[in-house]
Amino acid sequence: MRQYWKIKDRHPGAILLFRMGDFYETFEDDAVTVADVLGITLTKRGNGAAEEIPLAGFPHHALDQHLPKLVQAGHRVAVCEQLEDPKHARTIVKRGVVEVVTPGVAFRDPLLDAKHSTFLAAVAWGEGREASTVGVAFADASTGEFFLTEAEVGRLGSLLQTVAPAEVVVDKRHVDRLRDAMRAVQGGELPFAVTKQEDWVFGLDFATETLLRHFQTHSLKGFGVDGLSVGITAAGAALYYLGETQKGRIPHVRRLQRYRSEDHIALDPATKRNLELVASMQDGRKDGSLVGVMDATLTPMGGRLLRQWLVRPLRDVGRIQQRLDAVDALFLAPRLRRSVREELRHVGDLERLCGKVCTGRATPRDLVALGTTLRRIPPIQALLDGEEAGLIGRLRERLTPCSETAAAIAAALADEPPAQLSAGGTIRPGFDAELDRLREIAGSGKQYLTELQARESERTGIPSLKVGFNKVFGYYLEVTNAHKDKAPEEWIRKQTLVNAERYITPELKEYEETILTAQDTIGQIEARLVEELREGVAEAVEPIQANAQALAALDVLAGFAEVAERNGYVRPEVDTSAVLDIVDGRHPVVERMLPAGEAFIPNSVRLGAPVGEDPDVATEAGQILLITGPNMAGKSVVLRQTALVVLLAQVGAFVPAARARVGVVDALFTRVGASDNLAAGESTFLVEMNETANILNNATARSLILLDEVGRGTSTFDGLSLAWAIVEHLHETSAVAARTLFATHYHELDALSERLARVKSFSVRVREHEGRVVFLRTLVPGGADHSYGIEVARMAGLPPSVVARAKRVLRHLEAHDVAAEVGVHGEPVGDGMPAVGRPSVSALPAGAPLPVALAVPDPIATEVLDHLDRLEPDRMTPIEALMALADLKKTAGGERGV
Repeated sequence: MRQYWKIKDRHPGAILLFRMGDFYETFEDDAVTVADVLGITLTKRGNGAAEEIPLAGFPHHALDQHLPKLVQAGHRVAVCEQLEDPKHARTIVKRGVVEVVTPGVAFRDPLLDAKHSTFLAAVAWGEGREASTVGVAFADASTGEFFLTEAEVGRLGSLLQTVAPAEVVVDKRHVDRLRDAMRAVQGGELPFAVTKQEDWVFGLDFATETLLRHFQTHSLKGFGVDGLSVGITAAGAALYYLGETQKGRIPHVRRLQRYRSEDHIALDPATKRNLELVASMQDGRKDGSLVGVMDATLTPMGGRLLRQWLVRPLRDVGRIQQRLDAVDALFLAPRLRRSVREELRHVGDLERLCGKVCTGRATPRDLVALGTTLRRIPPIQALLDGEEAGLIGRLRERLTPCSETAAAIAAALADEPPAQLSAGGTIRPGFDAELDRLREIAGSGKQYLTELQARESERTGIPSLKVGFNKVFGYYLEVTNAHKDKAPEEWIRKQTLVNAERYITPELKEYEETILTAQDTIGQIEARLVEELREGVAEAVEPIQANAQALAALDVLAGFAEVAERNGYVRPEVDTSAVLDIVDGRHPVVERMLPAGEAFIPNSVRLGAPVGEDPDVATEAGQILLITGPNMAGKSVVLRQTALVVLLAQVGAFVPAARARVGVVDALFTRVGASDNLAAGESTFLVEMNETANILNNATARSLILLDEVGRGTSTFDGLSLAWAIVEHLHETSAVAARTLFATHYHELDALSERLARVKSFSVRVREHEGRVVFLRTLVPGGADHSYGIEVARMAGLPPSVVARAKRVLRHLEAHDVAAEVGVHGEPVGDGMPAVGRPSVSALPAGAPLPVALAVPDPIATEVLDHLDRLEPDRMTPIEALMALADLKKTAGGERGV
């Protein structure tokens, strides 16, 4: 226990898995936690004179089964192994922590998702003149990717949501600042584990020294990050933490890259959630998301790169065109594409294999997989021989066969080595002469024992003589009691059984020594040769990592071309204009999830902002499209599909449309759907207004804005007033005159298309047939006349009585729409009843208050109507009818005092 506590003190905050023989044991608080998370038995054991302490453990071979559960629960786990063979230990067995596994630092396959990056991030806040700056570094320990960047403090939450780290390392003094930054962009629990570090870890001098020592350079200028002092501080903290968890074994982190957020479209958290880019809002799974449709990658590294591209669309037209050219080339050459994809199908995860090799974790099977992948590179290069220019040509040039490494692996290792090195048979026959000699000795044992048994049986005249082996006595000769008198005197009796005697001989013991020594030596030689091979591969890891990056990009581009052919996508025209012209656009996810036989109805959208080379397009096509129509008609689908077409175009993929022209956007904002943040005390409407405020404060004339039912979370008058003012602001404020789709139920807003030149009214068509509503899901010019909300409620299954009652109330409200009788400010009219209606707003000047109200139904009239509705005249007798009439008169007249 003294040894346990000594090791435990070196790893505060981590669960210590303490290896004891065939088990990993945990004690005290760790034991309680482990028993709870893993659902295993919590026991107790006496500790000398001390009280009993909690104890929980599991077999060592179940580590890969239990470790992921502990890490997924947000715990850091220190794995403590026995560092020497207990047979050779003179005192207590030496033990030490070989790795610390955390949510953000993992190498074991059960802890990793093949197509998800697992990022560790570090956050540092600037001081003094840099107080408004925050530095963020993030690294994937399994692949060696390492980035740093700087941003304004207010953008920290959004940046972390884009990176989506599994764990964030932060100065213990600034944990609350981190929580506040995330609370500003989302509610609830933090989406990552938080690890606090001492303040000296976030010192600039310490961080710089850590980076220079690791990369063995004199400065950081070669990485293009010199001068980013706050970012360097974060990077140093991240690298220090990686080194601490892996005991300094991170040689595969070979490069530090600068992440430039300005190179990508700004996607706020609400937009990424609303567009369901990498997970569906319904269940958080890949199915039902954009990545679920677009992922035709065949390699794990390609799948991870695809996700990064989808959440980081490009803004540079030149880079977008390069990707589109590459996809186009593969799209127009289906035979080439199929051949390339067939080769990629057999490619392993080079990125993570490199990480395992460099950290000493690669098994013989990992090395064989790496060699197999390297042998696929020359055929891929040959397939791409005709593609000398463009992105595909550059990817081909970056591929390096690494033939010497591949040959070394093939020469040393068996084609199918065992899962465990201790099982033997890892090294190929003929590779090492001494190993072959020992294998021959060990392999000839069966024949030798057969010959020995025959020879001794003949010499002694014991026909039933047998040669056996057990762990206690080793090899022995067994003689039945009927022949034990024939045993020679030189045989040494070792064991007496009921029906037999067992003996050993000097020759048999000498042979046993030779065999056992050979087997031990075989294991040592194989372990040494594998380690030498692993070290040799690690020295050549840089070109292998370059291969991994090139193959990942090729995989994504070929996947884009495959999806385009499979789903009927077209190449978009991407330029620097402020035009967005989509002809017959489709929602890439919805169209794939429709029931068999049901066709998706495409729609066209044309927008223009009053900037750029085509300022007149904004007036002609419309800067703001007001889209009205009933629920379920497809307004939200039109909004989302427009955003996804733009996003895919700027990712560099083909798009679901008949034709598309996309003037690059610098940011994409959406306000779609209803949600609340009860943990932070924010109602649905407050969340809606927060998201809307973020859009109005951060959008530019180059942005794309999608607003769906803004204002519906409050009273009709408040909501309509806000929606009216927002449209005016987007139209009249030049800094925010962005291309906008505004879906709404407020038909009154259609009047803005008559007042504001760049506002156009559209609606989603419906048709009434035999009292039912048919949704045609087609976008047409002009506003809708009403919302058909009651019909949608009927479709949802509301009780018929509720639907019928709602229709009567609606007729009553519409009947009291006395717009013509009400003045501009809605003064009471007639007999003084508050029957103010919906006046015409087309004559209002921009910015005028909206005199809109609803007629209030008379409660007595409502009661009378309900009574009448319950009557069934065809079944009433005359007397019953007279009594019912008297009741109605009493209700209608008596209550009024008439």
